[in-house]
Amino acid sequence: MKRYVVRNIPRPDQSITEEFARLGTATVYEAQGKTGLMSDRLKPIDRNYSVCGPAVTVTCQSGDNLMVHAAVEVCKPGDIVVITTIGESNKHGMIGDLITSSFIKKGVRAIIVDAGVRDTRTLRELGIPVWSSSVICTGTNKHQSGWVNAPAVCGNTVVDPGDLIVADDDGIVVVKKADIESSLKKSKAREEKEAKTREKIEAGELGIDFYGFRKVIEDLGVVYYDELNEVE
Repeated sequence: MKRYVVRNIPRPDQSITEEFARLGTATVYEAQGKTGLMSDRLKPIDRNYSVCGPAVTVTCQSGDNLMVHAAVEVCKPGDIVVITTIGESNKHGMIGDLITSSFIKKGVRAIIVDAGVRDTRTLRELGIPVWSSSVICTGTNKHQSGWVNAPAVCGNTVVDPGDLIVADDDGIVVVKKADIESSLKKSKAREEKEAKTREKIEAGELGIDFYGFRKVIEDLGVVYYDELNEVE
């Protein structure tokens, strides 16, 4: 199978990525019909980040990060690097502070690694958000080929080059290129709906009533008692 590097990917206007970052993963995931969520094995090494950017995808061989180095050259400001491996790489630190510094120099916004990372204290000090499936200091080889900007599977989710990645403390969501406009519209509509729900909560209304759950509970045969000693 041919291995390759694609230099250019589609990138939306920065105002779009900023809106998705503000909306956050939970809103986008729900608005998309509960689709696009990466596995929860991918955890942030630091907190209080909410980012969005087009995916530069990197597929490496297990325990070999040569293609991560190849990816640096094609990155542009605002990109999110998505790294995955053929074979399990949780026992290898696929990125550390040096290669991450190279990505920062190119303006990369965040890094997603479905494998191990190392130098985590320094990565936090560098101020770039990183999500990974493990933390381990074992080094990598650099002599096997792979792909940069080819379709990849990261966190059990297919990511195409240029898909938007929305990531925060709650997780990582993929917005497909073809769905960016519709997903943003649906996400904003959900945000507006949630704002109205908050107004009801502030007014003292109960979700069991305004969501219509009281009848659901009744239909399920749940019985209310005033006191515990009344329970038969």
